[in-house]
Amino acid sequence: MSFDMVQIARRVLVEAGFEPDGPHEIAPLGNRDPGAGAIDLRELPWSSIDNAESKDLDQIEWAEKLGDGTIRMLLGIADVAAYVPKGSPIDQHAETNTTSLYTGVRTFHMLPKALSTQRTSLLENGERLAMITEMHVRHDGTVIEELTKVFPARVKNHAKLVYEEVGAWLDGDESRAPASATLVAQLRLHDEATRRLRKRRIECGALELETIEARPVAKDGKVVDLELMHKNRARDLVEDLMVAANTATAKFLEQRGFSSIRRVVQAPSRWPRIVEIARGFGTELPDKPDVFALGHFVAAQRRAAPDAFADLSLTIVKLLGAGEYVLQRATDPDRGHFGLAVDDYMHSTAPNRRFADLVTQRILKAAWLRHESPYSDDELMHIAAHCTERENAANKVERTMRKVAAAMFMTPRIGQTFDAIITGTKAHATYARLLRPPAEGRVVENEQGLDVGDKVRVKLVATEPEKGHIDFARVP
Repeated sequence: MSFDMVQIARRVLVEAGFEPDGPHEIAPLGNRDPGAGAIDLRELPWSSIDNAESKDLDQIEWAEKLGDGTIRMLLGIADVAAYVPKGSPIDQHAETNTTSLYTGVRTFHMLPKALSTQRTSLLENGERLAMITEMHVRHDGTVIEELTKVFPARVKNHAKLVYEEVGAWLDGDESRAPASATLVAQLRLHDEATRRLRKRRIECGALELETIEARPVAKDGKVVDLELMHKNRARDLVEDLMVAANTATAKFLEQRGFSSIRRVVQAPSRWPRIVEIARGFGTELPDKPDVFALGHFVAAQRRAAPDAFADLSLTIVKLLGAGEYVLQRATDPDRGHFGLAVDDYMHSTAPNRRFADLVTQRILKAAWLRHESPYSDDELMHIAAHCTERENAANKVERTMRKVAAAMFMTPRIGQTFDAIITGTKAHATYARLLRPPAEGRVVENEQGLDVGDKVRVKLVATEPEKGHIDFARVP
C-alpha cells in the first residue's frame, strides 16, 4: 500500500490546530522605506552557515579583533518586521501558527515563501535588511554589556556555507577550506569567539548535550532510510553565537526598561531520576537540582564513552523537561534557563520561522528608536502562553511525521528484534527509540517497570504508517 506523505502531513497539521495555508499577498510598501535609518554595512564580508537545502536564512556573521584582543562580533538577523506590519493578515497567520513546521516531506512556512525564502531571507549575494546585534567578547568569554548594541543595517551575505563542509574543515580537513582567504580569516575569528563564549558558558554550568535526530530519506516518494543528524563543530559555532545573541538582546531590553518574552527552562522536576541515572555511572549528584554538578557528570561521560553519549544526552534532555515562553518585565526577577545556565535568555534569532522572535524584533526596533513598546504586558503574556502551546503542538506534529516515515520504513521488519532506549513514560504509555535504525514507538507488551534511560531489547510487533504508530514488545 502506498501513502501520500504530503497529504498525511496536512491532515496531521489540521488535527493539531494549525492552518497549513496562509495569505500569500504581501502588503505593498507604498512610499514607506523599510530601511529608513539603516546603516550601510553591505561591504563587510558577511557569511552564513546553514543546511545545504535551507532557503529561509535568518543569520549572518562578521567579526574583527580589536587591539586589546577583544573580538567585536556582529550578528545580522533578517529584518522581518520591516515587511510584516503588526496586525496585518500575514502577521495574524504567523501569530496563529507561531512557527514554521518541518514535516520531512514539506515545510509549512510561518510566513509566505515570497518573504521567508526571498525578500527577508539573507540569501547569498542578496542585499537585505537586518537587525544587528553587536557584542564585544573578551578573552575570558564574557561579553562587555555596556558596549552591546542592536540596530538596523543594510547587509549582503557574501557566502552561504554548509554545516558539514565548515565542520569538516574546522576539524582539520583542508580540502574543505573556503576558497576565499578573507572568508578563511573570518571563520577562524568566528570560531575563536565562539570557543571563548562556550568556555565561559561551561564554567558557569551550561550542559554540553548532544542529541541526535532521525530524518527520513525519501527516493521516488518512498522512505528508503532514516538518517541521523549529528552535531559538529560548525553547528556548535552557530549555536554558541545564537545563545550569546539571545542573552545579549535579553539584557539589552531589560536595561532599557522594556518588557519582553523570555525563554525559560525551570529546574527539572525529575531530578531524582537524573540522580539515579548518574549513580548507575558511579557518580553521586546532590539531592537538589545543581547544574554545575550535572555539567561535570555530563562532561565526564562525554570523555569516557563518546559513542554512547548521544543516548545519555537524549535521556537527560527528556528529564530536563520542555522550555516555555513567559512575560518578563524589566523589574521582574530573572527565571533563567537551567540547561544553558544563564539568567537572561530569549529567542530573537529566527524571525522568519518563529513568531516570538518576530515580536522580539519589533520591541528591539522600538528600543532603538526610543519609542514605546508596540506590545502591552497583557499582549506579551497572551503571546507567550500561545507560543508555548503551539510549540508543544508543533513538536508533536514533527514527531508524528517522523513516526509516519519510520513506520513506512519499518513495516517490512515486523517480527525482528532490536536494541532500544526508553525515551518517555506516562501513566499508561511507555516509549522507546531503536538504536539502529533510529525509529521510535510505543512499548505495548511487558513495559512494566521501565523508565527513561533504560536500555532494553524489543520486538517490532505492528505498524500503522498512516497514523505513525509503531508497536514494540519488550523481550524478557
